[in-house]
Amino acid sequence: MRLRHTLATALGAFALVVTLPTSATAATGDFSYKFVGLDGSPQAATLHDPQSPGCVVLPEVADPGSSEPAFAPHNDTDEWAMVFTEPDCTGDSWTLRPHGNPATDRLKLRSVFLTGRH
Repeated sequence: MRLRHTLATALGAFALVVTLPTSATAATGDFSYKFVGLDGSPQAATLHDPQSPGCVVLPEVADPGSSEPAFAPHNDTDEWAMVFTEPDCTGDSWTLRPHGNPATDRLKLRSVFLTGRH
């Protein structure tokens, strides 16, 4: 009887630990993109080991009223990335695989969501 009670307690504790939320981590690698700078020249930016899972609004192109969207994203992280045409991970989206090739200049984005899944 005591063994059954101990086993039930251990299984209950294990189930509780498995269901606890985990803290945010970071993807390993770089997510890079291009954008048009204030002077009109092309610029490049890189997010090193970005937080995941979560939405990252690209600061250089966060305001649709004052900037063109970024373009040519390259997901060189170890996680899947969804790029969005609007801030706050809204609008049209495309999925980029981990350690993929750079996308073309035609792929526009203002935010990216890293899935947190390898």
